[in-house]
Amino acid sequence: MGGHYRSVFRPGLFAGQTIWVTGGGSGIGRCVAHELAALGAQVLISGRKADKLERVAAEIAEDGGTCHWRAFDIRDEEAVKANVAAALAEHGAISGLVNNAGGQYPAPLLMIGKKGFEAVVANNLTGGFLMMRELFTQSMQAHGGAIVNMTADFRNGMPGMAHSGAARAGMSNLTMSAAYEWAHAGVRVNAVAPGWVASSGMDTYAEPVKEVIRGLKQHVPLRRLAAESEVSAAIVFLLSPAAAFITGTTLQIDGGASLGNPMFPSLDHAGTPPFDGFHRAQAPEVLR
Repeated sequence: MGGHYRSVFRPGLFAGQTIWVTGGGSGIGRCVAHELAALGAQVLISGRKADKLERVAAEIAEDGGTCHWRAFDIRDEEAVKANVAAALAEHGAISGLVNNAGGQYPAPLLMIGKKGFEAVVANNLTGGFLMMRELFTQSMQAHGGAIVNMTADFRNGMPGMAHSGAARAGMSNLTMSAAYEWAHAGVRVNAVAPGWVASSGMDTYAEPVKEVIRGLKQHVPLRRLAAESEVSAAIVFLLSPAAAFITGTTLQIDGGASLGNPMFPSLDHAGTPPFDGFHRAQAPEVLR
């Protein structure tokens, strides 16, 4: 695929920096990796599936960027420690972390068992904590850095995905605590809370959920879903020097979906234009 990432940020913004993106093999993580590489960063992506990571690294190389990858499970504490140490030995100091890896499944509370609940919390909270702690301990506390954590639109609860909502709210609170405790080392910690994003993850759900997905835009005042590049742009801003006095915040990226009430329904319209910065983006099958 031709073309280059159409970032709104200046070329070379992250030149000379190494930035780690977890969950970089698909979806939002893939998009963030592409934008950071296009802005001059040496990008390190990680995830559980080597084939997906290899594919993204090849895309970035084809576009003229630099991307390395490491396959491991962020829920495994010893694997996190070992991979952070190995990455630092190979690439030197790491100045940024995008804690994007995660996952969940739809289910009402009464159908969620202890094992499933703990698996989702491990995916979306504990694993991110381990990555933050190890990169701070082994690297960032000596030279500073910026961390951006991934949460979700949990502002009014997450009925149907309560296990994920609990984990994501925990990550937002963890972000605030880390921002305060690590400020002395010059480390900023923020989070983003995307709403519904037109990303490949939507294709992983069963057909009944896909039917709901097709109508989601009607619940968004902007009458559309987010593009991956709109989430990436927010993450890149929080990593950038322009956000040097921003720490401990969770930035909502939901098109206003968490606002309002049935007493004042949003007016229908044709939808606002998205920011389509990612030249390799493809709409998920469920929305085509």
